[in-house]
Amino acid sequence: MINPDKTISVSTATHGADGAVGVPEMKWYVAIVNPRHEKSVADKLLKMGIEAYVACQQEMHVWKDGRKRMVDRVVIPSMVFVRCTNKVRLELVKLPYILRYLVDRTVDTGSLNKPVAVVPDEQMTKLKFMLGQADYAVAFESRPFRVKDTVRVVRGPLRGLLGDVIRDSNGESTLLVSFPLIGGASVRISPQDVELI
Repeated sequence: MINPDKTISVSTATHGADGAVGVPEMKWYVAIVNPRHEKSVADKLLKMGIEAYVACQQEMHVWKDGRKRMVDRVVIPSMVFVRCTNKVRLELVKLPYILRYLVDRTVDTGSLNKPVAVVPDEQMTKLKFMLGQADYAVAFESRPFRVKDTVRVVRGPLRGLLGDVIRDSNGESTLLVSFPLIGGASVRISPQDVELI
């Protein structure tokens, strides 16, 4: 069992070495943790030498007494993304602050047991890009969005991102980006900044 006070020795493979004989493959898994503990769990994992990421976005928080401060708002509650080998993942789930791992409900195994979800590197890159570059607050839904028209952002800080655009009752446009396995993110966007694909 892993001792949370000690560093785990994790062998990391250089980029492109995944699948090489004798080199363990690093993958992104989604650890489910208690609400409002995402950052502390990620900090503990980082201190153990495990790569961890919490989906956060900086925003200005104003308290009732008028104080203002930039804070990191957790966008996807109860989830910490962990990049490690399957062997390390099996050890980490024994820690008291990791409840379980997200399973892939899209896979039909013919039984009730579903495989552990693995988030592809390109989806992690897209998620980090969207949270780091968006001018407006990103909202997250636990279900993927289904909209007909796909667009590409051609201007602004989210340039290059693919998604779907919907218009709400106020006439504002929202970019919806689907992340299969974990849901979908939405952010306000100007219709002039996108082109139909």
